[in-house]
Amino acid sequence: MFDRRLVQYFDWGLLGTVFLLGSLGLVVLYSAVRAGSFSPHEILFSKQLIWFGAGLMVMVASFLFNYKRLDQWTYLIYGVCIVLLICVLFFGKQFGGSRRWLTIGWISIQPSELVKIAVIICLARYYSGLINSKGLTLRQLFIPLILTAIPFVLILKQPDLGTAMLIVLIVGSMTIFAKIERRSFIYILISGAVFTPLVWFLLKGYQKQRLLTFFNPDQDPLGTGYHIIQSKIAIGSGMIFGKGFLKGTQNALSFLPEQHTDFIFSVLAEEWGFVGSVIIFLVFLMLIVCSLNIAYGCRDPFGTMISVGITIMISWQVFINIGMVMGLIPIVGVTLPFISYGGSSIITMMASIGILMNIAMRRFMFE
Repeated sequence: MFDRRLVQYFDWGLLGTVFLLGSLGLVVLYSAVRAGSFSPHEILFSKQLIWFGAGLMVMVASFLFNYKRLDQWTYLIYGVCIVLLICVLFFGKQFGGSRRWLTIGWISIQPSELVKIAVIICLARYYSGLINSKGLTLRQLFIPLILTAIPFVLILKQPDLGTAMLIVLIVGSMTIFAKIERRSFIYILISGAVFTPLVWFLLKGYQKQRLLTFFNPDQDPLGTGYHIIQSKIAIGSGMIFGKGFLKGTQNALSFLPEQHTDFIFSVLAEEWGFVGSVIIFLVFLMLIVCSLNIAYGCRDPFGTMISVGITIMISWQVFINIGMVMGLIPIVGVTLPFISYGGSSIITMMASIGILMNIAMRRFMFE
């Protein structure tokens, strides 16, 4: 028997925000590939339309079942994602010096995008059974450390430093939300301060150069500093109202690198200006507020932790991408949710939104 409360508690505001972001993303993407050097540009835009349609179907499928079943499927989902990451290392498609994509038939997927949801569900299942007033101990944090370390190492081997660090940020933020015992938290801070400098020796040469370029882009303006310099020029030249749709010169003359993926916000800022950028900020803020509202209204610890994890994932991606193209943080290759080109990214985000809607629809169910 159909429960009418499923419709009553459906979050139409979240759905409307996602449609708005997706529509704005398609408009910006069209400009990025139309005015750039892509040939034929219709192919990339058509692919994104197809992925967006597929994402909508995934979103619907994600809220049709009871999300509490994810508790039973957690380690199966995690295991499949880990297997896919291992397959990437052996059979993955290499592009631009990285091996991140797995080709299945005529479809290329990026498993590192999918593993973000798997990690969130795993930690939500684990933390929901341990939440207490005193906080988590070091012993209790050992399993989350292992669950994080496995995908982190596999993704770092691709190499994809941006996604690997994003997973660490998601896990760290969820752990802090779940609460850590004071003594354990102090030990973690001390360990982090001691071992963080050692990470430098694990980075590849180009990754080290990116960090050095962040502090002084002008030291190599035609090399490693070129990307961020051109991005800043594009953002600054947009001024208040922008140059207009399809009229961005940095974009049209292909000065912007990866203008349809990592640096798509630069295209937006150049053509829509400060006003357009603020509008995008506000839409993302609406999305985050809607997500937090679902987490706040959920009576189930498992559902709450999943909602918080998804909100954290979206928030960090927005912060890192926009901060990256503005020169506020080093360039690490993180896409802008719902805006950047990429099938795996769209599917991951749509699945996440579907799970959020699932939790919102069933917030009245408590066992």
